[in-house]
Amino acid sequence: MNKNSLRFWILVSIVAISGFSQGMLLPLIAVIFEKSGVSSSLNGLNATALYIGILFVSPFMEVPLRKYGYKPIIIVGGGIVVLSLALFPLWKTFWFWFFLRLLIGIGDHSLHFATQTWITSSSPADKRGRNISLYGLFFGIGFALGPLMTPMVKINEALPFIVSSVLCFIGWVFVFSIKNEFPEQTVTINSFLTTIKQFRKAFKFGWIAFLPPLVYGFLESSLNGSFPVYALRRDIDVSSVSLVLSAFAIGSIITQLPLGVLSDQYGRRKILMTVLFLGFCSFMFASFLEQSTIGLFVAFLASGMLVGSTFSLGISYMSDLVPRELLPTGNLLCGIFFSLGSLTGPIFGGLFIKYFQNVSYFYIISTLLLIVSLIIFTFGKKAGPALQEQKS
Repeated sequence: MNKNSLRFWILVSIVAISGFSQGMLLPLIAVIFEKSGVSSSLNGLNATALYIGILFVSPFMEVPLRKYGYKPIIIVGGGIVVLSLALFPLWKTFWFWFFLRLLIGIGDHSLHFATQTWITSSSPADKRGRNISLYGLFFGIGFALGPLMTPMVKINEALPFIVSSVLCFIGWVFVFSIKNEFPEQTVTINSFLTTIKQFRKAFKFGWIAFLPPLVYGFLESSLNGSFPVYALRRDIDVSSVSLVLSAFAIGSIITQLPLGVLSDQYGRRKILMTVLFLGFCSFMFASFLEQSTIGLFVAFLASGMLVGSTFSLGISYMSDLVPRELLPTGNLLCGIFFSLGSLTGPIFGGLFIKYFQNVSYFYIISTLLLIVSLIIFTFGKKAGPALQEQKS
């Protein structure tokens, strides 16, 4: 195995462990707070700390990345995650845990931003979709395995946090073995104002590629946060809800790599338009099967197979559209749009459930998928400079 391959597998492995910790925290803290008598609204507020951390740190990430390179950013971000996970058992209070989740959002985003940019920058154009899909696949597997730690609270409430921090520490140590590299240095980023100018440039070239990460963030948070509330009000039992949600995660893992390879062959725009439109159809299908657990399982499995890869496909699409020197900025914007979707998903989902009680919850998701599919079809025909250079 050559150095580039070894580096790639170390990067995707630490991303998998990061996904594991994120997937563990969501249900674990919700269960602990519920048993402690914390209200559902405060429980939800605590969960937003992760995304607030991502949004807070995003404008300040590009300067240190260009100055110090990828490896130090990954080491600092991973270190913050390891330390924060280890501190959870120290003091069980709402605001202390909120602060720790905020730190994990900052650390995770630092880690993901550096790994995403490193992979997109170093991957050849004909393998970019495959490599980013492997990145998404490993994160998805880790995220899906994370909730399995929740039953450990019956043994000891601190045990899941300790196990997760140890696993993250093991993955973090391997990062020290890889050689540091730097992104394209044709631009100088030395102030917050310069960062904002870079954001504007990257948005101008690749705005359409930021919509799939936004959609995925909305989907992930609304399905995990709002759908269980809607399902319980429709007398769908808790075990069925868990089964249905797991179907979406399984579906996204199954097709993550195949869709990435197909996007290399047939183009990111075509694949995104197709999966978003078929995702619209699958959620419309789900709206007619709300009283059938098997029907919902099949619909969610199909939906996951179709739109569960929209985040990684969006990153690949962005790297096609923006110039190479703007790849760090483009990756930052992908993370920002994902966070915006994650924050708005439960809000819009909750309002929809409250004010449209006789309308299927799946309509809000299917409508969003259809709109974004049509936007990409209408405005995505002009290739960005990166894709034009690739073809020439």
